[in-house]
Amino acid sequence: MTKKNSMATKTDQELEKLLADMRAELRTERFSAAGARAKDSNAPRKLRATIARILTEQSARVRQAA
Repeated sequence: MTKKNSMATKTDQELEKLLADMRAELRTERFSAAGARAKDSNAPRKLRATIARILTEQSARVRQAA
């Protein structure tokens, strides 16, 4: 998982790519969990937390630019 400090060092393009990757991973995690028991039951929670960190950093940058 990525720490909050490292989110601030990433560029806007890196954050967008990371966000897309995390959302895709969460989507596959959700649908794979429907059929069988998941290996890591906390994986969706960790992914959602990382997505929230990315979105928070993006909105902070928008507020700072305005």
